[in-house]
Amino acid sequence: MEVNEQRRSRSPANSRRRGLVYGVLAYGLWGLAPAFWKQLAHVDAPELLAHRAVWGLGTFLVLVAIAGQGEPLVRALRDRKLLGLMFVSGALLALNWGIFVWAAIRGHLLEASLGYFINPLISVAIGTIFLRERLTRLQWIAIVLAAIGVGVLTWRAGKVPYISLLLASTFGLYGTIRKLAKVDALVGSTIETALMVPIAIGYLVYDRAFGVLGHGSAADHVLVISTGVVTAIPLILFTSAARRLPLSTVGFLQYLAPTGQFLLAVLAYGEPLAHEKLVAFGFIWTALVVFSVNLWRTASLARAAARRS
Repeated sequence: MEVNEQRRSRSPANSRRRGLVYGVLAYGLWGLAPAFWKQLAHVDAPELLAHRAVWGLGTFLVLVAIAGQGEPLVRALRDRKLLGLMFVSGALLALNWGIFVWAAIRGHLLEASLGYFINPLISVAIGTIFLRERLTRLQWIAIVLAAIGVGVLTWRAGKVPYISLLLASTFGLYGTIRKLAKVDALVGSTIETALMVPIAIGYLVYDRAFGVLGHGSAADHVLVISTGVVTAIPLILFTSAARRLPLSTVGFLQYLAPTGQFLLAVLAYGEPLAHEKLVAFGFIWTALVVFSVNLWRTASLARAAARRS
């Protein structure tokens, strides 16, 4: 009896440890994803985006079948309002994918990583403006620090860091739409990708009969077909982590991806890290520390309130 009770008491801890492993792997893979896209640097970004949609849909459908989500998928496809939201979110996701892949293969990975560092703060700002969510003092401080960092880049470079801002804003808006759409993550991702596929196939047919898939090497064929797996595997790991971990822990883990992209850009691909970029990243990282402290405090207060009740 005592042994069984000890096992049951340890099971939540084991589940969280497993979730932590899944989460680190998911965000780690997203952080290393540019190394995969670099192997296809000779292929145009729009063609890669089209292949990612086509092969991604195939992978998602397999996952839907494995997870037994076929019936929820059919129900969701009959909901016109939901399809409208999924069309908008799919368009935002396609734009985000396209910008990221282009940045990764064209030597702008540092700016891309900055965009994903900024993204949580952009999401907070969108929630405040459009969803009327209230900000805490620490959240306001974090947003101001992030704005200073972007301002430093703009002032020193003489231009707006549009790649960073486009990636952060499109993904922030995407997250907002997905928050409003009442649909399971896997089902929603499948529908979004399915809505992209007709345009993707049309582009590939127009682009010299499936482009690199029709004229590339055997290695190119393997890499292109693998784009669906590269898209889906981190999502599976992320979903498994999200079921096992508190939201606050997932929030901390999300910074692993842009950190990996940043390190790849500087250490592996030799992208220049000028003084003004380092100063700007310093403001952004400070903002993330403040943001994370606020997240931890909020979670701690919620746990304390739950214990009292």
